[in-house]
Amino acid sequence: MSNGTHHLHPVTSTSAKSTEEIIFPDLVLLKDPPREPVAIAEMAEFFGVTHRTLHFYEEKGLINAQRMGLMRVYGRNEIARMALINVCREVGMPISVIQDLFDTLSTATSKIEANLILEEALLARRRELAANLSTVHRQLQQLNALLDHEEAADSRIMPAPRGPALTDIESRCLQLMAEGYTPIRIARTLELKTDEVAAIERNIVGKLDAQNRFQAVAKAVLLGIVAN
Repeated sequence: MSNGTHHLHPVTSTSAKSTEEIIFPDLVLLKDPPREPVAIAEMAEFFGVTHRTLHFYEEKGLINAQRMGLMRVYGRNEIARMALINVCREVGMPISVIQDLFDTLSTATSKIEANLILEEALLARRRELAANLSTVHRQLQQLNALLDHEEAADSRIMPAPRGPALTDIESRCLQLMAEGYTPIRIARTLELKTDEVAAIERNIVGKLDAQNRFQAVAKAVLLGIVAN
């Protein structure tokens, strides 16, 4: 079993080449990663994916399974890569974009540079989602106008969306989130501690009934709480 400082010796792999070591952004560093080596069943359970999904990522060259005897296992580098893949997939980032992201991260020479690379990728995805939400919002308005014209008394017409009641600091924080600010940048801008910003963001996510900060921003844009 690995002691955390040596790589497992690969015998075979579904990837064309081994995935290289890269500097990972702070966002994807796990506080309690599974103990190495991680069997495929453990890997799938830890990240909430199927075996087929892991095979798919291997085929795309995003992770690389190694062998310990007959057992398919993953080491520290693959665990970190899978954590980054999960972050990207949660916001709907296409596989091709994730592949490009890994290629770009391989050129990073510091943690700061790696953080900036991921931040730019997430900002680009946020712009895409905001554009899509703007289109959906406009189409909903057009549909409501048509239904209102045809059936003014129809109770099924969607009422105008209302946002939750936010405090002044929550509104300011949400606006900065929508502008792509990271929690660290928000803390500096609002002259708060990072744990205070984290608590404010949790409140915002809860009030918007979202799963994470990205979904909270998307809902806020749709509800018109923040500018697109």
